[in-house]
Amino acid sequence: MAQPTSSSNLNLHQTEQPTTAASYLDLGITLAINNWPALTMAVQSNWGGPTSSDKRDWLCGAISDMINERPETDALDLEDVLIQVMNDEFDVVVDDESAAPVAAQIMAIREQTARGEFGLVQEMWEAWQRKSQQKGNNVAAAFRRVEVEDDAQETDDEEDEDEDDEDVDMGEAPALVRAPRERVEPEVDEDGFTKVVGKKRR
Repeated sequence: MAQPTSSSNLNLHQTEQPTTAASYLDLGITLAINNWPALTMAVQSNWGGPTSSDKRDWLCGAISDMINERPETDALDLEDVLIQVMNDEFDVVVDDESAAPVAAQIMAIREQTARGEFGLVQEMWEAWQRKSQQKGNNVAAAFRRVEVEDDAQETDDEEDEDEDDEDVDMGEAPALVRAPRERVEPEVDEDGFTKVVGKKRR
């Protein structure tokens, strides 16, 4: 019997199809965990530190190993692991019950791939690829917008520098010194999640 590939080694940007039930299971686990909004926010916000993405990959592999090594694992066991890892590794208390559907989906994937049915994983995989492609297009468009804004900013900066040259003797603070801002208290919504506020570009 082929040794299952660890999910942590799976690349969601790969284009080749899985070829075995074990690789479909690993891919399904990886997709289910990467589609979990609570974990995605924790990774994007670096709540687990600079290795947040690696921790997510590790979690995928750990769940794969758990399912393969402990066949008695059920959805409640998986839910407990997901909640515990979010708490231990990301300092996030998951109290919105979002871990339960992820665990249930992983168990459904396990049952289906064991029967040789890969339709659910295939649908998830195709949806992920579509989403990634759309995100790639959005990122490319955002980069184009940023470049245009940067060009305009550079022109403004050059004009400012010309003006600054004339005002050498003035005793004002340099332009790079920013006035202290009031500390904004974090907003916590009704589900207990802290609202993430992005920094505005200057």
